[in-house]
Amino acid sequence: MDQIEMKGIAAFGYHGVLPQERELGQRFYADITLETDMTAIGRSDEIADGVNYAEVYQTAQKILMGAPVNTLEALVTNINAAILRAYPLVSAVTTTVYKPSAPVPGPLTHVAVTRREER
Repeated sequence: MDQIEMKGIAAFGYHGVLPQERELGQRFYADITLETDMTAIGRSDEIADGVNYAEVYQTAQKILMGAPVNTLEALVTNINAAILRAYPLVSAVTTTVYKPSAPVPGPLTHVAVTRREER
């Protein structure tokens, strides 16, 4: 299966369990890999025959900036579900969400959760 990769999607959101995460918000990042058959678009060179990754980007942004959830697990599940629902040419999607400002008692670059879902 062919793949489209989108790396480093950035958005400001209010996700997290702690009250200060919900009040102050923080930056989140996402990487998304779409599995799709690119035969038709490769031959026609027409975006209507493939997956418009600019639209997928907007779908992910809307969820990252949207209604708060407690966990990164819920966030990646919501992103994957929205993509599979809206883009029938996507046979599987893998999303990783990064939380650089995770409230942990020591230094780290980020916490990340990855989930793959398919039709």
